Amino acid sequence: MDLTEFAEEVGAAGPVTIAGLATRGGPVDGVRTVMAPTGIEAFTPDEMTVRCGAGTPMEELDDALARHGQAVVIPPTGTVGGALAVGRSGLRRLGYGPMRDALLQARFVNAAGELVTAGGPTVKNVSGFDLCRLLVGSWGTLGFLAEVLLRTRPLSAFEQWFTSTADPDQLLRSLYRPTSVLWDGSHAWILLEGHRDDVLAQAAEHDLTPADPPAELPTGGRWSMPPSELASLVGRDGRFVAEMGVGIVHHERPAPAPTVDASIVELHRRIKARFDPTGRLNPGVDVLARS
Repeated sequence: MDLTEFAEEVGAAGPVTIAGLATRGGPVDGVRTVMAPTGIEAFTPDEMTVRCGAGTPMEELDDALARHGQAVVIPPTGTVGGALAVGRSGLRRLGYGPMRDALLQARFVNAAGELVTAGGPTVKNVSGFDLCRLLVGSWGTLGFLAEVLLRTRPLSAFEQWFTSTADPDQLLRSLYRPTSVLWDGSHAWILLEGHRDDVLAQAAEHDLTPADPPAELPTGGRWSMPPSELASLVGRDGRFVAEMGVGIVHHERPAPAPTVDASIVELHRRIKARFDPTGRLNPGVDVLARS
């Protein structure tokens, strides 16, 4: 994929922001906007990798991969680059792992308008700093993703959501590799994947009832807590749905103001100063406040 035009559009001077499908906040208001290249460049089912433009809609990518029985661990909304830039894994993180692990290689445009390649087509041949993981969750403040190489995974032969009133921590300990365990303080929703007979046998063993996932997650705030402290949410004001074993809480109230160690703030400042000394990429975006 020729990314020269995109790099020239980003340029080397003046504030600039990047836009996708505006499903995760959109570009910075009042700033010159660019859009990442789109399209699937290469898909190698046997090697379980796919290369595509960062502006490719997730719906397009999911459809192409599903035809070969594969998928990526990125939430199915917005664009590929937008999801990676925000860095928020979906409800299947418990079973699939964090989204950042899916990014093998990234080609991005830095603040000087230069194309940079980070990572490699396989994990074993990568050396040096892992810039790919640094870019995930950076909200486009360190560089604008142009093209990415992603690790794919096979689609499950069968999946089913269940519900239970059992202790969610006990379910985590006793179930075999649940893909997701959600909990609202009284009920748990469990997603199991695998061969149909194995899933149904496990559900019967743990007295799980087939059900739909929560119809609507609270949208007031997205909290992050140590998984061991999720039980403390019971009795507080406001409805919540917690991702057990992960620590993400979907709450109807805004998240409490985070307490960030000064050393972490300084580290972020130094990284930003190294990658974008003039603050021209997505200016004004506070990564620590949005994470």
